[in-house]
Amino acid sequence: MKNPSIKGLALIAIAGSLATSCDLLKDLEYKVTPNPLEMHGDSVRVKVDVTFPEKGIKKKAKAEITPMLGSVALKTVTVLGEKATGNGSVIQYKPGGKMVYEDYIAYKPEFENADLMVTGKVYKGDKEKEGQFTDTKIADATIITPFMVNKDFKVILAKDEFKRVNEKSYMAQINYDKGKSVVKPNELKDKDIVDFSKWLAAAQSNPKIAIKTINVVGYASPEGEEDKNNSLSTERAEAGKKVSMDLAKKAKNDKGQTEVYSLNGRGEDYEGFKRELQASTLINEDEKNLVIRVIEMNADPKTREAEMRNMGKTFTELDKKIFPLLRRSEIVTVYDLTGYSDEELKAVSMATPDSLTLEELLFTATLTNDLNEKLRLYNVALKNFGTDYRTHNNVGAVLYMQNKMSEAKTHFEKANSLKDNAISKNNLAAIAGASGDRVKAKQLLGQAKGAGSEVNYNMGILNIQDGKYADAVSNFGSDNSFNKALAQMLNGSADVAAKTVDASADKESAQGFYLKAVAAARQDKLDAIVSNLKSSFGKDGAMKAKAAKDREFLKYFENAEFSGIVK
Repeated sequence: MKNPSIKGLALIAIAGSLATSCDLLKDLEYKVTPNPLEMHGDSVRVKVDVTFPEKGIKKKAKAEITPMLGSVALKTVTVLGEKATGNGSVIQYKPGGKMVYEDYIAYKPEFENADLMVTGKVYKGDKEKEGQFTDTKIADATIITPFMVNKDFKVILAKDEFKRVNEKSYMAQINYDKGKSVVKPNELKDKDIVDFSKWLAAAQSNPKIAIKTINVVGYASPEGEEDKNNSLSTERAEAGKKVSMDLAKKAKNDKGQTEVYSLNGRGEDYEGFKRELQASTLINEDEKNLVIRVIEMNADPKTREAEMRNMGKTFTELDKKIFPLLRRSEIVTVYDLTGYSDEELKAVSMATPDSLTLEELLFTATLTNDLNEKLRLYNVALKNFGTDYRTHNNVGAVLYMQNKMSEAKTHFEKANSLKDNAISKNNLAAIAGASGDRVKAKQLLGQAKGAGSEVNYNMGILNIQDGKYADAVSNFGSDNSFNKALAQMLNGSADVAAKTVDASADKESAQGFYLKAVAAARQDKLDAIVSNLKSSFGKDGAMKAKAAKDREFLKYFENAEFSGIVK
């Protein structure tokens, strides 16, 4: 037969008469809610409804009532009969009355298995009555289930920007004589054309190169008739295309023979003219400035050319040194380059790790669950790219996972000094939370919003520690975890909590089974209590001693089935 439930109800304690023969105070009733007492937010709240029966306190009596939680005295309250003098709550003699006692006290370990007692003194007028109250137990203490929270604050690894396939381009250039679009034989011997031919040959045998388009753009220098220059630039683009196709054919590169060409005649290249002019060391600065003023003051091409021709010697210098550079076609091959495969990255990271880019190193570290290997890769990144905050942050994150808190903190601080960022703020908050500095942890998490779901998870842990269980449930979000289940149960949803545990990684852990046993106790399900505790003890024998004194199971302490498994 089950013991009657007392969880969530109040224990009614009847205090006897005074130890003396004078009945100044007698037969008080104490109703404690909740009973057993509970710890929330590092404190224990004591609330006692005290009932004074008819003629329970003499008219001139004064009582000082002091609850004791274990060996710790709580605040003392004074109760006065209707004719007593002094400060305190006045209780009428004939009808009796009620008062509510309330106090908060910081939790101490001794409270876990303590009793809440009531004691005190009584006076008649100003003279102390001999003796004291008969010390009376009025409640059990203390449920400390919030301490089950896992302080597994989560750190965040800064993400890589690795792209397996990257768009790249290769450019070659052909220059032409004034007014011409014929490709001179010597042009085909220029280094950029020779290199382009070699590149096409290499691209043909490289499965990681996929040509997307070949853009051939023709230009004319900014002198002469505009219409003629427009046509000339188009002809130069067509000539450039033919060169490209001939080179591709020679290199046996069918990638360059497909319909990937885009032709464009741009006409007179004034932007290129200004660029080459400013870069030139063959024309003095005064002449450069004069030409640029002419260009900027005259939007009409004909007027602009006429003004330049009026410069005489300066125009001659331009015609010799700048304009020839502009008579050209540019062959720009746009292609996708597929990078290393995962296996190739792993192999290269072992053989020649310094040859990898930052993004490749950061990505390769995601391909392993071995913390030592992750740390090796991040340390290579740190050595070669130490000015990027992500390298310090990620080294710190792995050190944190290895429980090397001091070293991790140093790297997180360095990362945040390189770039003030929310990720490192979250990670510093994890350090603070793990060390018990909840104030600093909350401050840092407030600055880390948007860094990831880890921020909310970490705040959820702090919410449990602060006794804000609804906030904790909200912050833990949709992911099922032990801490979320704990928050749900503490928030009054024991049935939901058990389901959350079963959907979490702690479904079959010692603490997971134990939490389900507590949830069952809150629902008066003895069979589930016993079953889950047995499973918990099987995973971790230390849980047996915890259950034997846990006030969550207080009403089952005398139950043979319960006591049989905890002894």
